[in-house]
Amino acid sequence: MKTSGVSLGLFNAPVLCLFWLTKHAVDSVQLSAPEVVTGTYGGSVTVSCQYDSQFRDYTKYWCKGSIYELCDIVVKTPRGRQKGTSSIADDKEAGVFTVTINSLGASDDDMYWCVIARQGRNIFSGVKLSVSNTVITTTTTTTIPEQDEISWWATLRWILFILMLCCLVSTHIAEWRITIARKIRRHQQLQFETSVVESYR
Repeated sequence: MKTSGVSLGLFNAPVLCLFWLTKHAVDSVQLSAPEVVTGTYGGSVTVSCQYDSQFRDYTKYWCKGSIYELCDIVVKTPRGRQKGTSSIADDKEAGVFTVTINSLGASDDDMYWCVIARQGRNIFSGVKLSVSNTVITTTTTTTIPEQDEISWWATLRWILFILMLCCLVSTHIAEWRITIARKIRRHQQLQFETSVVESYR
């Protein structure tokens, strides 16, 4: 019973790792944004969130809060494209939605999220906005990933998938060998006990 629990753990580990790796790789390709942007008090900052073309007609929004699940929506498409000093614009042809925050203040220094709303779990990417008096450049934009970078991520995803699949197969083979070895030992023990009994007759 103890060994079966260990075998089950060995079986689950590659599956969980495979799920995490493929999901992380897929989400990274589907939506990308700068991890940190900076701006000066009273200035403005622009953040560009690049997304896959399959999401061109989906609702996108800019969310504020240290934890994504508890963040507050600031602006969203297609309605609510401007609220206070924040605005959002979606360029569907380029596959990028852009958020601009003007008249930066101390309250704007926070964690934000580029989000694509979809059925099930949304796709999101965190952006840390830092506001200070020492930043010279007031506008920061993300570098839009090139097509070869996206292709590289897709290739890496499949390499990871194949590696984890090999681990899963190896785990099954190891478990099968353990089972066979047990059966052989039980058979040999049974033969030994039978021969001992016959020797006393």
